[in-house]
Amino acid sequence: MTFTAILLVIMGLSSKRDGKVNYARNTFTVILAPFQKFINYVENQIDEASGYLRGMNTLSEENEILKSRVAELENDVKELSGYRTKNEELREALNIKQQFSDVEFLGANIIAKDMGNWFHTFTIDRGTKDMVNVDLPVITNNGLVGRVVNADLITSRVISIIDEDSTVSARISKTRDLVFVRGDLSLKDQGLCRLDNIFPDVDISVGDTIETSGLGGIYPKGVIIGVVKEIRRRTSDLNRYAIIEPSVDFKRLEEVFVLIDRKNINRVGEIENEG
Repeated sequence: MTFTAILLVIMGLSSKRDGKVNYARNTFTVILAPFQKFINYVENQIDEASGYLRGMNTLSEENEILKSRVAELENDVKELSGYRTKNEELREALNIKQQFSDVEFLGANIIAKDMGNWFHTFTIDRGTKDMVNVDLPVITNNGLVGRVVNADLITSRVISIIDEDSTVSARISKTRDLVFVRGDLSLKDQGLCRLDNIFPDVDISVGDTIETSGLGGIYPKGVIIGVVKEIRRRTSDLNRYAIIEPSVDFKRLEEVFVLIDRKNINRVGEIENEG
């Protein structure tokens, strides 16, 4: 109120043209000049603070927009990476198809498995309606998985090569010597299997690749099974056997391929056409 009264007095004095009055007015102007500067300074600071706050709000909004955009880009990168991985898997599967031109590849998802960390036996979402039957081979783009042991209309049961009830006629890739790959109760919980039938004259070393022999009527020839991890001897070369590390990761299976003979597909098609 006091400050306002002073201003009114100054305004009143300013309206008069008397010299004394002008002198008094100038005196008041000099006295009030610091206060006017202070007021202007405060006003400028308030304006700057308001501008800063408005700028902060704008930056905050822009930051949220950028965060949202970064999240979208990260999702895009993940999707592209997934597509790239899937493309590589399909390309490798195509190479397998070129190798086994007499079979049809039927993709299947694993929908259930036995308890434990390893896929000893599991269930897939393909059945007899998809022409899946007992003893059909099951693989991934990395190598041999196992075979179908039971099939109903829409699902099938698969036994893997690490299960103790599995036996596969195989051969050593470098020498073509015939051997047998068997599941072993003491090894399956390590995701490993056993190589038997190693005769004394068989040249076998750690790191050798083992593949299917094509004998036995179940597995086609040339499907990779795994590599020799260790060679063990009991008393002599007659009693030696090897530990095989499968090329398939039996701890992280999700999708597989069932191999169906094209002849059977053609035969079914002919029967349907006749009907």
